[in-house]
Amino acid sequence: KSETMSTNEAKKPPLNGRRALPSNNSNGEENEVPEMEAFGLIPRGFNPRDYLRVVDIHMFKEPHEVNKQQHHTDKYYSPKLIVRRGQPFQIQIDFNRPYNPETDQFWLEYLIGRYPQQNKGTYIPVLVGDVLKPGEWGAKITYKENNSIRLSIMSSATCIVGKFRLYVAVWTPFGILRTHRNAANDTYILFNPWCQQDAVYLDDEKEREEYVLNDVGVIFHGNINDIKLRSWSYGQFEENVLDACLFLMDKAELELSGRGNPIKICRVASAVINSRDDNGVIAGSWDNTYAYGVAPSAWTGSVDILLEYYSSKQPVRYGQCWVFAGVFNTFLRCLGIPARLVTNYSSAHDNNANLQLDFFLDDEGKLDTKITKDSVWNYHCWNEAWMTRPDLPVGFGGWQVVDGTPQETSDGMYRCGPASVQAIKHGHVCFQFDAPFVYAEVNSDIVYSRRDKNGIQVIEKIDTTHIGQLIVTKEVAGDGMMEITEEYKFQEGSEEERLALETAVMYGVKKQTTRDTTYQPQTDVDMEFQVQKAVLGSDFKVTVTFRNKSHNYYTATTYLSGNIVFYTGVTKNEFKKHSFSAKLEPSSSSAFDVVIKSCEYLSDLLDQASFHFFVTARINETGKILATQKATVLEIPMLRIKTQGELVAGKEMSVTVEFTNPLKQALENVTLRLEGPGVLRTMKKEFRKIPVNSTLTWEVKCIPKRPGLRKLIASLNCDALRHVYGELNVQIQKP
Repeated sequence: KSETMSTNEAKKPPLNGRRALPSNNSNGEENEVPEMEAFGLIPRGFNPRDYLRVVDIHMFKEPHEVNKQQHHTDKYYSPKLIVRRGQPFQIQIDFNRPYNPETDQFWLEYLIGRYPQQNKGTYIPVLVGDVLKPGEWGAKITYKENNSIRLSIMSSATCIVGKFRLYVAVWTPFGILRTHRNAANDTYILFNPWCQQDAVYLDDEKEREEYVLNDVGVIFHGNINDIKLRSWSYGQFEENVLDACLFLMDKAELELSGRGNPIKICRVASAVINSRDDNGVIAGSWDNTYAYGVAPSAWTGSVDILLEYYSSKQPVRYGQCWVFAGVFNTFLRCLGIPARLVTNYSSAHDNNANLQLDFFLDDEGKLDTKITKDSVWNYHCWNEAWMTRPDLPVGFGGWQVVDGTPQETSDGMYRCGPASVQAIKHGHVCFQFDAPFVYAEVNSDIVYSRRDKNGIQVIEKIDTTHIGQLIVTKEVAGDGMMEITEEYKFQEGSEEERLALETAVMYGVKKQTTRDTTYQPQTDVDMEFQVQKAVLGSDFKVTVTFRNKSHNYYTATTYLSGNIVFYTGVTKNEFKKHSFSAKLEPSSSSAFDVVIKSCEYLSDLLDQASFHFFVTARINETGKILATQKATVLEIPMLRIKTQGELVAGKEMSVTVEFTNPLKQALENVTLRLEGPGVLRTMKKEFRKIPVNSTLTWEVKCIPKRPGLRKLIASLNCDALRHVYGELNVQIQKP
């Protein structure tokens, strides 16, 4: 006996002088609940069998049964009961004899975590009454037959979201008798966007179907001049994904009593989605070397990442912004918080949050990469989650920005949000959390400056319209793009925009004034350039155009710098330098072409095939500098997906993926991935080599599980070529 004692002692958590009970922050742990809780001494003649006894509990937890149908949880691949809070659900209890309300007394107990307490909402006794009050815990009998009763149970619209254990307790004069622990009766309770009292209530059915129930989405990437899109499988209903999402909150050590609050959940999730400072889900890597991991561009969805993390408890390698955002979206939709993935084109990463990105030029007008710390991301993906904000003044509920990509710390951790989109638009950046950072991402100015001979900082150009030019998300009920820029900002140059900026500055967003520096730009000459659209592996040209609006004759010493960049705007190397002198006739336009050959860029190309061009020109007669920059992306060929055979749920079908090598070199160590929620689990295949101009073909057999319109998504990945995708909509028939 003594041995068992000591192990129990060791398991006890350390005492804490401040609280009687240790913190209850794991949904995975549980306590032992006594099956007989005696009130005192039990007389010898007492026989529990003389009292009402529970023989069986029916949870009606099949996808086709009433609970999952009414609660919109029938798509979850889980054998257990899953309901949404604030809405009634049904169970049936079979007793050993007919229930007699005059003499028998029983109640239900829902418990979560290891230290259940009634005042924390982690121990919930539910008494049987005559009426159900909306949005409050309660139960009433709806039907009695022989030894069975049907109960309708209402959960609170603010209750904790997670997995509860269910016990039925029966009162006897000598003590309480309970059913034994049965995992089959565990009940998951989720957020309920269909319930008006829930903090995540969304009133439009089409939007609920998109933002909560759609398990595939579209991610917009590329850049402002060349928008690209790819599908992403969120897979929030796939097997074990719900448990993996609940585990993330355990990992983040979010107190169970806080798990009914979507604000808290979003805040801790934005930290735990990335691996910085808490060993979270995904390790970011932006350096184009992805040894010992999967390249960010190879993922086709969230399920593999979440399940790998759930089983290994170690960060999954590797992700970049759309991967963090894709997994975050799965997490939110899985728990029932309406969510969408958003892309901001030309997104500012402002290191010191002064609302300006400083680009420093050297004497010749070239970018000085040593001292330029800020960068413009071609695009940046984050998420919006829908909820009320009772912690803020009225009017700031609705969409909230949350961002799991580790960029800057917030209260000491890499996390961002939730920040009210409405507050960002109006410049009310004093309202928590991280609104100034998001405001800068969509509103910063680009300032080009250079030190002159006397060491004075001379501002050569201020570009107020480059950042946050376009903010988009997938449209509701379609694969197209919906622009939401005006949700974040007023029309460029409008009176309201000035006012929002002044408000933001008043609330402490630092904005350096340009008054203390001399800034007199050259206004009578315009310079711009166009980059020809080109397929990866071909030559293309850049055309620089000057418009001399004055009556003067000017010459411009022009410098074009072509850089291979990460999509974050960070330069890897300069692959093209070209200087020329341009003669600018009065009142006329002149165009100059610069040819870029594929041999100049192919050896150093990074995974998103992104280039960044800087053009600077010095007007020799005035000494003034014109500067402009543009990102461009090459066209990357697509994968082709085809199906053969009948497309019927439960019947075998075949899927073929094809790809033709577009490069002037063989591709080596190629990985293909294919997935489709409800049709097939992720499959992977390695190919040693694809010679120049040859076509690879991969055939896969699968048995689709669910009827309806589904999507197949494929990716191809190797060192020489990344971001190759393909997709196909398939209509799976009912058997």
